[in-house]
Amino acid sequence: MNRHSQRSGQFGFSLLEILITLVIIAVGLMGFAGMMVKSGKNNRIAMHRSLATLYAYDIIDCMRVNRTAATTGAYTLGNFGDVLTGSTVAVNDVNSWQAALSTVLPAGKGKITFAGNTVTVEVQWTETAGAGETGDCSTTPPGPACHIWITESTL
Repeated sequence: MNRHSQRSGQFGFSLLEILITLVIIAVGLMGFAGMMVKSGKNNRIAMHRSLATLYAYDIIDCMRVNRTAATTGAYTLGNFGDVLTGSTVAVNDVNSWQAALSTVLPAGKGKITFAGNTVTVEVQWTETAGAGETGDCSTTPPGPACHIWITESTL
């Protein structure tokens, strides 16, 4: 008696099916990695904006404490990165503020202007420039990696 077994279906995976599965998984992992990189960049930008806001309100609070000097223009910084000379409280506040900005923000600088009883505080910093972007804030218009955060308040 001769028995011949007949297979009525396929067993296991073919090499082609495994290869297609690996390609699909690889594409998914690359997309996930790209999303993580973008998320990290967005978190860093959000942190810098939060720090810019914090330091803008910090110098405004210093001006409110020393209102007499602030209303006479002692806190005025006409250009980004200016440093005041002298030994007054206002000079110490502004120079400490500028030093803090340059420490916590990449290329961080500040500018303070007054119009009557309204103070405008501008905080400038540079994010890491991407391909084809310039981080130079001194050009007109500034490069796309240059950020300026403007806060206005009354004293």
